[in-house]
Amino acid sequence: MAVTLPIGERIRYWREKKQRKQAAVAGLCGITEEYLSQIERGLKIPSLPVLHALAAELGVPVSALLSETSGEPPRKNNTIAQDVTRALMGYGTPRSFLPLSSTLLRERVESAWRMWQTSPTRFTDAATILPGLIADTEHAVRVHRTNTDSASRREIFRAAADLYFLLRSYCRRADRVDLSLMVADRGLRATEDADDPIRIAAAQWNLGHVLLADGEHEGAKQIACLGIEQLGTTQEGESAALAGALELVAVVADARRKKWRNARERLRDKAAPQARRVGEGNSMWTVFGPTNVELHSVSIEMEAGETAEALRVADQIDTSHLPSLERRFTFLLEVARCYDLRREDAAVLVHLLDLLQVAPEDLARSVLAQDMVIRLRRRIRPTYRKQVDILTERLSLL
Repeated sequence: MAVTLPIGERIRYWREKKQRKQAAVAGLCGITEEYLSQIERGLKIPSLPVLHALAAELGVPVSALLSETSGEPPRKNNTIAQDVTRALMGYGTPRSFLPLSSTLLRERVESAWRMWQTSPTRFTDAATILPGLIADTEHAVRVHRTNTDSASRREIFRAAADLYFLLRSYCRRADRVDLSLMVADRGLRATEDADDPIRIAAAQWNLGHVLLADGEHEGAKQIACLGIEQLGTTQEGESAALAGALELVAVVADARRKKWRNARERLRDKAAPQARRVGEGNSMWTVFGPTNVELHSVSIEMEAGETAEALRVADQIDTSHLPSLERRFTFLLEVARCYDLRREDAAVLVHLLDLLQVAPEDLARSVLAQDMVIRLRRRIRPTYRKQVDILTERLSLL
């Protein structure tokens, strides 16, 4: 996720980082302050001698001012943790002891899910928790695959499926769609081994999100509609919540294909009534309920460019009760994007700084957030420059 800034942005970044005045740097490099200002704003491109002079005066290599290297401090690698990858690929420490009981495995998986949905440092926490949990879960699955105790076997496969659902979200957020698809497939197979219709629907919901992330929008809608059909027409409790969550996958698929009318109608006529019927909840960690439906309404209007309507809807939403930090993060990020589209920079800055406190690791992994920060640096008023620099530095250090 390296960020590429224009040469002028890089020059301004390093000048401000060195706490040098524009007039002083320009004078020592033999150019006017106005000319340096035009370079930093992208209106002029410096000649090679001027570029060398600026680099020397700022005490940085010329390469730091060129497009081949980032003008910001190097970022940490935001991809998936190496130990998690090794565990998923079977390269972790082999387990030779007796497998965990289904009860203990269930407790550990649910604890991991609570961490994933609530911790502001969830990626750091996941890198510590997941490798051992993956190894223990897959060891239990191998041992119980031929177990004649069907009840115990089913519980093991249910716990395994739930872990794979978490891993799908983790891998997707770590920008590894390939691994996300792999664990989504493992989750589907585990639900089939458990012979659990609710979890089969949850596996289809997870697979639908992987397909959306991979640009396979039509495929995502097909898998969502298949899941709804398999749940049947007499849906109650968790089955009704999962059907509603699958409806939202179909809604997003329509929106991504710019079928705004279809997306709005499906949200209004199918997802919203289902949400009102089941109420707020978190069945199979889908966070499906009336609030989540409203959040999808904001997403549709934002993607359609109807920012005024998106912000009108957003003003009526309270996300404080949602059990998922990720959904709250996505909501605030989309509100920031609406203000970004309207060039209301102060509002963009306020929301990004809020996100930095709420979910710093998610913010660091968001390409959309990074793009907004770059645009802020290009056009923000001097009054807010210090806050933008703080945001830039914090994102670079995460």
